[in-house]
Amino acid sequence: MLQGHTLTFLSQLKANNNAAWFAANRPAYEAAKADFQQLVGQVLAGLATADPAIGRAGLDPRKCLFRINRDVRFSADKSPYKTNFAAWFNVGGKGAPTAGYYLHVEPGASLVAGGMYMPAPDVLARIRQEIDYNLHAFEALLSQPAFARQFRELSRENVLQRPPKGYEVTNPALQYLKLKSFTASQPLPDADMRRPDLAQRIGDAFASLQPLVAFLNKALS
Repeated sequence: MLQGHTLTFLSQLKANNNAAWFAANRPAYEAAKADFQQLVGQVLAGLATADPAIGRAGLDPRKCLFRINRDVRFSADKSPYKTNFAAWFNVGGKGAPTAGYYLHVEPGASLVAGGMYMPAPDVLARIRQEIDYNLHAFEALLSQPAFARQFRELSRENVLQRPPKGYEVTNPALQYLKLKSFTASQPLPDADMRRPDLAQRIGDAFASLQPLVAFLNKALS
C-alpha cells in the first residue's frame, strides 16, 4: 500500500508546480518517492515470478522509476515537474525497445498498463509480421480469461485508417495490423492506493499481461 502522505504530496505538487515550492518541500518529496519505490520493489518481486524473463533480468527497483522532472524543451507547458510517480518494468531496463509493464500513480488518474507503445518503424514491422504469421496464437492470448477480465481488449489509440504497406484489406489480422501501439490498461481507483494488498492487485494485473508482453518480445528476438 501507499502512505497517505504520498498522494497528498502529488496533489499539492499539482497545485504548486514550481521550483521554489518543490525546493521548500523536498523532504516531503523524498518521503513520497521512498514510499513509491518500496511499492515498486514489492511489485517487482511478484512480477519476477509471473514473468520469468523479468526474474532473470534482475532489475533494480530504483532504475525502474522515471524522473519527476519534465522535459519542457519542446512543450508549451513549462511546468517543471510531473504530477505523478511512474515505473517501467522490462527486460532490458527503461531504455530498451522491448515490451513491458507500466505503473502510474497520480491522484485521480492512476493506472496499470503493459505492452509496447509507439515502437520504432522497424520494431513495428516485426511485430506486425509476427501477428500476421501467428494470428491464432495472438487472438488466443487476448481471449484468455485473466486478460479479458482485467483489460478486455487492446487500446485502439493510434490506429491507421488504411492497411499498412504490404498488407491487403482482406487480411484476417487487419484490425491488429493497423495498430501503431500494442497496449492494454486499466485504472487504479484512489481508494485502492491505501489497500494493504495493492502490490498484489498490481501484480495480478501484470500477470494477466505477461502473455502479451512475451508475444511482443518474441517478435523482436
